[in-house]
Amino acid sequence: MQLTKHIPNTITCLSLFSGCISIVMALQGNLLWAAGWIIIAAVFDFMDGFAARILKAYSAIGKELDSLSDMVSFGVAPGVILYYLLAQAAPLLPLGGLNMLVPYLAFIIPVFSGLRLAKFNVDERQTSSFLGLPVPAHALFWASIGYSVQPLVGQYPGLFTGGSLVIALLTSLLLVSEIPMFSFKIKSLAWKGNELRYILAVCAVLFVLIWGFLGLAGTIVLYIVLSLIKR
Repeated sequence: MQLTKHIPNTITCLSLFSGCISIVMALQGNLLWAAGWIIIAAVFDFMDGFAARILKAYSAIGKELDSLSDMVSFGVAPGVILYYLLAQAAPLLPLGGLNMLVPYLAFIIPVFSGLRLAKFNVDERQTSSFLGLPVPAHALFWASIGYSVQPLVGQYPGLFTGGSLVIALLTSLLLVSEIPMFSFKIKSLAWKGNELRYILAVCAVLFVLIWGFLGLAGTIVLYIVLSLIKR
């Protein structure tokens, strides 16, 4: 019985491990694998909570470990992806000596992700739903965008830099917003009560089939829209 209590934390550690690999892949410029490891981390992140509920293996350490893992896999990793892209665009910008400072603005993502996670840990209102965009969803959005727009960085460095920084600021503000967003916890397979989750799942498949990897970003945008409609 004691062994089962460690299963959720082991899965959480696998999520953290995946996030570390994603960071290395991003620094090496392999954004496909960087995005892929974020997706793997997200799967483990879902599984650890599921395992904890099934095994009734909740613990204070598990809660803290989950937040630390999320900070790396869904805060630092997407921030490094954007940092790498901005570092490619920066030398092409007409900003003189300020060029080399631009890539560091990408770390607005981990900063606000940390604020989001700290807020979640002390906010007792977020037991069955979320207030603000969850960090895994935010990370998946940037993993998808980062890989998909990579070919455009050299062609439109100014447009990419300005656009990505504006979007990064907006999505980061969504992380700490008070906007109610539905969770992905499913208590039953019934349609009633899970309508938005089923709609999102079907649309996610369609988006990926139509747009490829960029479909993940489209899915996160739809998630935000559906949450606003439900509100």
